[in-house]
Amino acid sequence: MADDAPHQAGETEPRQDLTDEALEAGRKLFAAECRFFYGAQRLDQLPPAAGIEIAFAGRSNVGKSSLLNALTGRNSLARISSEPGRTRQLNFFDLGGRLTLVDMPGYGYARASKQIKADWQGMMFDYLRGRTTLLRVMLLLDARIEIKKADHDVMALLDRAAVTYQIVLTKADGLTPAGLERKQDEVRKLIPTHPAAFPEIAVTSAETGLGIPELRAVLTQLTE
Repeated sequence: MADDAPHQAGETEPRQDLTDEALEAGRKLFAAECRFFYGAQRLDQLPPAAGIEIAFAGRSNVGKSSLLNALTGRNSLARISSEPGRTRQLNFFDLGGRLTLVDMPGYGYARASKQIKADWQGMMFDYLRGRTTLLRVMLLLDARIEIKKADHDVMALLDRAAVTYQIVLTKADGLTPAGLERKQDEVRKLIPTHPAAFPEIAVTSAETGLGIPELRAVLTQLTE
């Protein structure tokens, strides 16, 4: 019966290399104040480079805003829009003075304007390639659906920009354990074909909390 039921929070064990101390450090950091402090639509509008930045990228409707809200324990830190492709700028959030979270515009929405698509080939690529404080990009993929051409295109773009990126599977509660394992196998086979891809996968659900403590711990370790 287990394979016939969607995943629930807590069904998977924490990564073995994440100690209780690492999980607690992640909890503490993401319980700190998190505030929006800058929005940029052009490179010349970027805030001064300082500290460590982690950017979140993904196709429109992948659940990026929901994941950011779940990580920070806030309901409205990042706006959740019913209109895909609404985010048109780089949004910067300060987390406890230790980490900057960057919400990137969604990509791949079929009805998105040519300008949004051009932004990803222009401004977003320039940001990824030239931002000295950008330590990692978290590339979100919807666990329930096939990997789209737009996802492959962005992975190739990240490879060209030489920015380390880690794949985060979202909405994992919508899959059976067997289905989720198949999706992870698919991604594991994909990662070695991309030189900038980080070898580990994060599996999450903003709805149930699956994988959220572990992802907080992973991001917190990047600040150390």
